[in-house]
Amino acid sequence: MNTCVLLVCFAFSSLASCTALKRNEKPIIGVLAQEVRTPQPQKASYIAASYVKFLEAAGARVVPVMINQTLEEYKKLFNSINGILYPGGGVSIVSSGYANVARIFYKLAIEATSRGDYFPVWGTCLGFEELTYLTSGEMLLSRTNTSGVALPLVFTNGTRESRLFKEFPADVLNALASEPITENSHNFSLTLKRYNRNKDLRKFYKVLTTNSDGKTEFVSTMEAYDFPIYGTQWHPEKNAYEWTRPYIPHSPSAVRTTFFMGEFFVNEDSAVRKNLHKFDDEEAEKRSLIYNYNPVYTGIKSAFEQLYFF
Repeated sequence: MNTCVLLVCFAFSSLASCTALKRNEKPIIGVLAQEVRTPQPQKASYIAASYVKFLEAAGARVVPVMINQTLEEYKKLFNSINGILYPGGGVSIVSSGYANVARIFYKLAIEATSRGDYFPVWGTCLGFEELTYLTSGEMLLSRTNTSGVALPLVFTNGTRESRLFKEFPADVLNALASEPITENSHNFSLTLKRYNRNKDLRKFYKVLTTNSDGKTEFVSTMEAYDFPIYGTQWHPEKNAYEWTRPYIPHSPSAVRTTFFMGEFFVNEDSAVRKNLHKFDDEEAEKRSLIYNYNPVYTGIKSAFEQLYFF
């Protein structure tokens, strides 16, 4: 009897060990760079440091995903990292270097996840808009009066049971629904009417929240039904890390929102920690990390406190 118990315990112990081995304890997430408006030597593209901090606070390391690389280089990087974030910004979602790289990683992520190799994608603001274009193949955005405003979220039916929000504390969800703690810095939006009229978007994404500029209702948070792909038209990273604009909320609930959004993408059902991609060797990994670059303080003249330039 004791032998049987020992065997059972050993079996469960082995199963636990195998399960543990399948969990990535050192997740690395790519953050997509984008063109600067006036390129200079060593300053042709940038990433806002707030996106890096957003992911690092949840226990991930960051690799900058540069523009203007070869397809083979992007495929190699895709197989080395565990997810990607498309940040906000001001470049074209159709023809920029940012858009070209986003398209490559979106396609690779869809192909990988379809064969069981889960690869999460997150889009914020411009990244959200990029996802709508990549999924629909159409420019479906409409102009809205939403540049520089904080809003409460309007949750849709069943949203609080969604992958993204289901583990949020009740008080944070209530704050999101009742307080203006989601910062918006966009001139264009995906209206709810256009979402409902586009079968590709309806089939692919579930709308989790909406907002309005007083005239037009637009989609503000979404998650894909069958893929670990998520988008927010608002900026969860700004609440904790950006201070240059008076309309950025910094209340305790706003800051907690930053951390719970990052926590979800890195640690929960989004599956970043379930992705087991890795670099060929430790030296290649070290050379690729954001630690090789120094952020520059730009808060005096920019909407961002700090930028990484490449």
